[in-house]
Amino acid sequence: MSTGFGIFIVFWCLFMFSMFAIGGYFMFRKFLKRLPKEDGMSILDWQDHYINETRHLWSEDQIAFLDELVAPVPELFRDIAKAKIAGTIGEIALKEKARNMTQDLIVRGYIIATPKRDHKWLIKTLKKKQVDLAPYQSLLG
Repeated sequence: MSTGFGIFIVFWCLFMFSMFAIGGYFMFRKFLKRLPKEDGMSILDWQDHYINETRHLWSEDQIAFLDELVAPVPELFRDIAKAKIAGTIGEIALKEKARNMTQDLIVRGYIIATPKRDHKWLIKTLKKKQVDLAPYQSLLG
């Protein structure tokens, strides 16, 4: 076996180990989200519950608005991000006993459900739609 081939095998093994470690990390995170909490339901169970309980409140325009907000998320992860955000929006709507979904609920839920680094896109989109950002400054700050 030549030295070049041996070096290739070593780097290939390191690459494969790295990929398996990264994949295992994300699978473990998903596993932890599926574990039941004290109330018997997991984080993902609650997310599904909030989505199902508020499904009738969404109109086509509001779903399109949410789709526009999650547009910068890579397509591979977009459905997961949309479900997480919709679950948070649903939780807020149920706590406030909303009769229908509003743009205010969607924006607040998006801000709460996403990390701060994603808020740049939200601010840019809301300015383009001429939405007043003043009510959301405490959440964005």
